Amino acid sequence: MLTLSAKLKTASIVAIAVASLSATPVLAEDITLWTLNFDNNAANTALKKVATDFEAANPGTHVEIVQRAVDEHKTALRVAAGSDKGPDIYFSWAGLGLGGEYVKAGLSLPLDKYYAEYKWSDELLPSAAAFADLYPGGKHGVPFTFKGEAVYYNKKLFEQAGIKEEPKTYDEFLAAADKLKTAGIPAFTFGGTVNWHVMRLMDVILETKCGAEKHDALKAMTLDWTKEPCATESFAEFAKWTKDYTLQPFMGIDNKQSYSLFTAGRAAMMLEGDWLVSQLNGSGANLDDYGIFPFPTNTDRLYGFAEYNYISTKSKSPDVAAKFLDYFLSTKVQQDLLGQLSSTSVNKNVQYANQKPLEAEWLGIFQKYGKVYMNGDQAFPLDVTTEYFRVINDVASGNTEPADAAKQLQSFIASRT
Repeated sequence: MLTLSAKLKTASIVAIAVASLSATPVLAEDITLWTLNFDNNAANTALKKVATDFEAANPGTHVEIVQRAVDEHKTALRVAAGSDKGPDIYFSWAGLGLGGEYVKAGLSLPLDKYYAEYKWSDELLPSAAAFADLYPGGKHGVPFTFKGEAVYYNKKLFEQAGIKEEPKTYDEFLAAADKLKTAGIPAFTFGGTVNWHVMRLMDVILETKCGAEKHDALKAMTLDWTKEPCATESFAEFAKWTKDYTLQPFMGIDNKQSYSLFTAGRAAMMLEGDWLVSQLNGSGANLDDYGIFPFPTNTDRLYGFAEYNYISTKSKSPDVAAKFLDYFLSTKVQQDLLGQLSSTSVNKNVQYANQKPLEAEWLGIFQKYGKVYMNGDQAFPLDVTTEYFRVINDVASGNTEPADAAKQLQSFIASRT
């Protein structure tokens, strides 16, 4: 028979054990992540490893990753937003356009309590985390990557055309394009069949011709596209580039074909993101053959965007989903992922070492620019993005005159009210 002292001791041990179990709940649920099938296969492999490692750290929990192409992913999310089923976590682009579409449709769960619980704001780059506060009704999503977009160029083709320095102003950039044209080298390659690839050229030209303040107002639809001369000037400049300086026939190819033409030396430049470094490296290209510089818009802003992971309102396990996102954002995991998802991390505590020259260039660019202007398909609501694509494509194809492009876009914007 146990003495009173022994009984109390045993009861104490049991109480401690119960308290311990209560304080550390066992995660044993399945969650599903819908994301992209990334062009950079290293990113696909790395993401699957994160899921596997999380499962190992949380026995009984399974993370199913469903990957789709860009357009199929968007379609799946729109269907989920209108149904009672969907993923636990989904990938989307931040901003009021694409990401905002799903927030507005009620697919995104506000994450304020998880930001407080996991202290994400203390761990994330402010520029990357800022997109969570764009939406009404609380914080939505956490950063997956923060992307910058700039001009990649073929050093040998620049040398062949007699271009000795990277252009620092827009006038110098035009002069370089003329030299390439004279040498019989297309300045740019784009893939027109995916809409958003050619959009990048229009976006940077708008920033150049309109400046930061007017560009933002046009994208926010608070400035009339027909009353602001720089809008029509931008469409005219865009038409000039697509006619005189772009590898033809770009409207019949996609972004992957455009990449292949660039690496084959068929065009001198691509307007791409920092992820292209890993893609080039993964395909066996000699990185020393390429250089990068921000598109010279004559403003102090970098072209770029953030990609986010959002917890879905359809999730039956939002706490487990948040736990997975916290694991993904942790310094250790982000350190391990460095260079596989992006050349820079969204975690401000990550250390950089043994960078490839192009990666070091990107880090220098990110350190230089404190302001960003977003891609049009993130700045606009979905329906306006679709019209923006249509107008851009028609101008690029020669079916719409630049003078009519601004009128058509503004007419569509006005019809929404």
